[in-house]
Amino acid sequence: MQDRFQEYFLMSETDIEDYVRSRLDFFDLDKALACTEIGDGNVNYIFRAKGKNRSVIVKQAGKATRIDKNWFLSTDRGRIEANILTIQEKLAPGLVPKVYLYDPVMCAILMEDMAGYTMMRTALMQHRSYPRFAEQISTFLVNSLLLTSDVVMEHKAKKEHVKSFINPELCEISEQLVYTEPYNNEKNRNLVFAPNDDFVREHLYENKPLHLAVAKLKFDFMNNAQCLVHGDLHTGSIFVNDMHIFVFDPEFAFYGPAGYDIGNIIANLLFAWCNARTTMEAGPGRDAQEQWLESAVTDVIDLFIEKYHAAYEENVSDPMAQTEGFADWYLGSLLESTAGVTGLEINRRVVGMAQVKDITTIPDASKRAAAERALITAANRFILCADQFRTGADFLSNFLDAARNTLC
Repeated sequence: MQDRFQEYFLMSETDIEDYVRSRLDFFDLDKALACTEIGDGNVNYIFRAKGKNRSVIVKQAGKATRIDKNWFLSTDRGRIEANILTIQEKLAPGLVPKVYLYDPVMCAILMEDMAGYTMMRTALMQHRSYPRFAEQISTFLVNSLLLTSDVVMEHKAKKEHVKSFINPELCEISEQLVYTEPYNNEKNRNLVFAPNDDFVREHLYENKPLHLAVAKLKFDFMNNAQCLVHGDLHTGSIFVNDMHIFVFDPEFAFYGPAGYDIGNIIANLLFAWCNARTTMEAGPGRDAQEQWLESAVTDVIDLFIEKYHAAYEENVSDPMAQTEGFADWYLGSLLESTAGVTGLEINRRVVGMAQVKDITTIPDASKRAAAERALITAANRFILCADQFRTGADFLSNFLDAARNTLC
């Protein structure tokens, strides 16, 4: 049979069976495959091909976004995603889906199907809890971040990594949506909840000290090639079940500040807390969900710190990085970056064009407005006082202080 996948085109469900069979020998030739599109994102096309005993995911990079056919992106992001998943599987085995192959012609990744797992944002909006989450995500963060940095990697090899993960178009999206537009609505794309118009104007658009702090963070994002970051590590990029997690969808990957990944996790746990507080009835169920989310925030930070020290001692290779006191200084810089990014992620998800359902689906308008004000208040302190956050309790208490003033 002639291979019709020798020149790029955008595949549909009807193409996937032939495509998968042309690239993998996983399936019984005599049995038809069930092929369905399962993606609901704004950028890529994701399909599941399922046989009797096995299934595979196909993720194809389109040349234009799905929300705007005139917004073009390089399909090289597929190569970047396949490469980082392969690296992360070696550094944090079992915590990312396995890549079976990357097809540079069709700009498609064929990877392990995470069947039996739920997207974490969806699960948290159903008010489910995952006691193993903090343990596993902290392992992923330490291994994927510290072990791809200059304190561990041979420096020339690390610089080759930096070259291969240059990702200018997707970084530009972050530079605009995270570090710029929430503070000036430069492109008139912000989505401000009407009851908070005045609050947003005062606390974000007209807050000059905040703008200076955000500008410093923006140029750190653009210039600090510290380690290989996922680049979009929110609860929509994690699959969970009661025993295990998978981190996926790292197409925004590049060499940047480690705090960018850690801060995204913390911010999205706080969104889930706000959703629980505003949509669940007061009582033991809500108390338990809030307490688990609070523990998750503190545990992610504190377990990261604990595992960082162990991994640093075991893996550090640069002789100057072994200087007494350097490990603590380096950790302090990671936590400061984490705090700043936590604030940035909160603000951009509250007022920016890429908002989160945890907040936008709160049915009571007054509670949603209060949740947004609490989040922005906490976010601004994360940004303005980033050097003051050194423990999980520091992160949590800042948020709870803001929430008590508006949501309790």
